[in-house]
This record gives sequence, C-alpha cells and structure tokens, in this order.
Amino acid sequence: MSKPVAMITGASRGIGKAIALHLAKRGYDLIITCRRSINELELVAEQVRNLDARCLEVPLDASDFEACKDFFTYILPKNYRHVDLLVNNAGVAYLGLLTDMSHKEWQQVIATNLDSLFNTCKFTVPMMVSQKSGNIINISSIWGNDGASCEVAYSASKGGVNSFTKALAKELAPSGIRVNAIACGAIDTEMNQWMTEEDRQSLTDEIGLGRLGKPEEIAKLVTFIASPEASYLTGQIITADGGM
Repeated sequence: MSKPVAMITGASRGIGKAIALHLAKRGYDLIITCRRSINELELVAEQVRNLDARCLEVPLDASDFEACKDFFTYILPKNYRHVDLLVNNAGVAYLGLLTDMSHKEWQQVIATNLDSLFNTCKFTVPMMVSQKSGNIINISSIWGNDGASCEVAYSASKGGVNSFTKALAKELAPSGIRVNAIACGAIDTEMNQWMTEEDRQSLTDEIGLGRLGKPEEIAKLVTFIASPEASYLTGQIITADGGM
C-alpha cells in the first residue's frame, strides 16, 4: 500500500521543516519546496529520508505561477501520482510603517503569502477532486485576525489567507476535501531572531502560557488536522497562540 503524499512549501527551516519531519515520522512521503535556502532544504530532505520516507526537494518560488505550472506539469508526475495533503507554509514578513514601504515590497509580501495559495491550489485541487479526498492546510497568523501595527501588508495577506481558506472549504467540501488554516501566534523561529532580549521578554509577557510556541507544536497540530480524527473539521481558522 502506497503512503500518503504531503507537499509543504517553505520547508527549509522553522515551521515548515518541523512539519516535514513530523509528517515523515507519521508515515507520509514528502514534496518539500523553498525559494532561496536550497542547501538547507537538501539537509531537511536528508533528514526525511533517514526517517524511511521518500522525499522530493524542489527549489520553487510558490508565488510564481509559471514556475508552479511547470512543476506540476513536468516534475511532479515523474515522481508522484497524487498529493493527499498540501501545506501552504511559505511566507514573508515586513516590519515597518506603511508609508515607508515600497510598492515592490508590498507586492512581494502579498505574492509570497497569498498568491502562492492560488498557485499551489490551482494545480493540486484537481488531483484531490479526482480521488474525492484531500487536505489543504494554510499556515496563517493571529495578525490576519486582528491586524498588527507596522505589519499592515503581512496582516492584510494573512487576512486574505483566512478568507481564502473559508471560501475554498465551502467550494471543495462536496468533493470530500477539507481546507483549514492555523493562525499562529509568536512561534520561536528564525523569523523572530531580529528581536532583542527586551523585545522577546515583552512579547512573552503578553502570552498567557508565558512562552513562545515551538515549531513542533504547529507540526503536531497540522498532523492532527489532516488525520481521520478531524474528519468533520473544515473551513476553520484554528488559533495557536498560547493565550496571547
């Protein structure tokens, strides 16, 4: 019996890497992608194979429609027949005043965080529809719910991710495909390495559980959402923020 196949974007580090390794432990074969950190992606792929899982690592800009089209048309079919779980994790942040942000920077955030979902779903959904099953999990943010000062573009893009998730869930439910999102709070990844110790403590003080989340905790939540135990769960934005 063949293993289920999961595709994870932005899998070279942080949350994406944790998801890849946890899914490999749970019996998935993997497709992992990233835009720039190719060496790190290859190291993740090696770790996945050490867990007795197949792994196809691909340098792919998920925000580039033509690149995604080429991947799903020419590369994927040579390696896998289907994708059972799609985890849209690729993301980028911008910290600063809106008036200081260039139009190019705005476009990059929106493309990376939101356009990428259209691109991957555009080509993955037909495979899932044909097999009448599948899971799509989008990694979002609490700032997509509430908005954050000095993170207007990021908040807007993640708000879009949340609405995208709810709408697509309704569209695909009759085909047996579930679509959900995880609105992450402050997770201890490279994305937060810019903070000073004072900034980090101030942020921690706002969290009910008194600590930042771990990438592995998000990975475990992804695995649960994709499991049969969560078979009635779709169209949900599940907040994982430690009581922030």
